[in-house]
Amino acid sequence: MNKTNGDFKILIVDDEEDITELVEYNLKKEGYQTLKAHNGREAYEKALIFKPQLILMDVMMPEMNGIETCKKIRSTKEIEDSLVIFLSARSDEDTEIQGFEVGGNDYIKKPIRMSVLVKRIQSILRRFHLGFDNMERIILGNLEIDKEKFLVVYNDQSLELPVKQFKLLLLLASNPDRVFSREEIFDNIWKDESFIGLRNIDVHIHEIRKALGNNCIKTINGVGYKLDTQKLAS
Repeated sequence: MNKTNGDFKILIVDDEEDITELVEYNLKKEGYQTLKAHNGREAYEKALIFKPQLILMDVMMPEMNGIETCKKIRSTKEIEDSLVIFLSARSDEDTEIQGFEVGGNDYIKKPIRMSVLVKRIQSILRRFHLGFDNMERIILGNLEIDKEKFLVVYNDQSLELPVKQFKLLLLLASNPDRVFSREEIFDNIWKDESFIGLRNIDVHIHEIRKALGNNCIKTINGVGYKLDTQKLAS
């Protein structure tokens, strides 16, 4: 049975009350179940009871910051699968990388644009709870991916990609602008093919870039790759 927004629970964590109020108001309008917390320790305790599918969490907070909280969540069996989107006013790459290294699923810089946040939430919940294998067709700027026809069209040109490269591009396009780690890509595309090394992913990324003729796949050093939607629109 298809899930609706009302089936998803989202924990909103920020030490600024006006932000939690604004985010909760907009997510409730979309039908999501919500709960608020105002520091990392409170977020962890409430997550154990609320069991959210998604946690929106500020990085800089009192008592226990977002990075520490995410690390603790990932080491707790009852809530280790909760998705974590970091919200932060910090724009330095080191903080963003640190967020992904402790198990964050996405990173959104403040100030928050609510329309963008809602779309990112819809995308990440669809990606993880419906699975990218269920997505039949994706259109991003000048890129179109049709899974049923096994077809990639970019700038009105049809491209023939090998199976693994097609699946890899489809995975990145299922949640554009989100960083996928090499380990996550490996688990989704190669699964039980343990004889394939992680560096093999880099080779496939290189070939996809050559086929598209556009460096729309961005490398995040030390983490993995993301599909840059701004490049796709150019």
